[in-house]
This record gives sequence, structure tokens and C-alpha cells, in this order.
Amino acid sequence: MDREALKAIGEKVVAANNDGSYKTLIDTVYDPSCVSVESGPVPGGSAEAQGLEAIAGKWAWWEDNHTVHETTAKGPFLHGDDRFGVIFAVDCTFKPTGERTQMQELAIYTVKDGKIVREEFFN
Repeated sequence: MDREALKAIGEKVVAANNDGSYKTLIDTVYDPSCVSVESGPVPGGSAEAQGLEAIAGKWAWWEDNHTVHETTAKGPFLHGDDRFGVIFAVDCTFKPTGERTQMQELAIYTVKDGKIVREEFFN
């Protein structure tokens, strides 16, 4: 994949996270067999989600358990011809405890044939 195409995918990810339309990405830039890896397991689950249904479920868990006050995404930061990074800053409240947190994480996305095949989150 050329760097301009990689950059375009990264820009879509950043824009969709900044305007709240990130759910549309599942139908446009994610490969059906994509793997998503969190820095640790979600409560009662695994750190790894494979496939679009599992990733959508991970997103649903996040929304069910957090009130997001603000999210910003910066990037993309390109690496070679197949990866890019995005830095996220999130201000959210964990609904079960009421604890408000400001967090940052780095996501590394791997792209093959124009689709995201792997995403890894570091925090």
C-alpha cells in the first residue's frame, strides 16, 4: 500500500473519532477478520477481540459502561507502508463507580489491502 492511501485511512480514523462517527468505520475501513488488542482484558473478558462482531461488542461495552465527556484523536503518524498510530485523549466517567478519569492511549493500526487488519492499544 502506498503511504498516501495509508494516510487517507488514518485520517478517516482520526476524523471519525473526533466527530463521534467512529461506528461507521466498521463498514468502511475494517477487514472482516480484524483483530483488536487492548492493553489488558476488559472485565469478564479478553484483551483480544477478533472479527467485526467482537469489535462492535467491545465498543458497545465501552458505551454501556462510560459517559464520555470529551475525546480527541491526533494523527495519523505513519510507519512504513502498512502501519499508522493515533493518540487518543479521553475524559470519561466509569458509570458503575462514578469515577471520572482522563486517559491517553496510543493505538497502532496495521493495514493490508486497504483495510485495517489489526489494532493495538497501549496506555
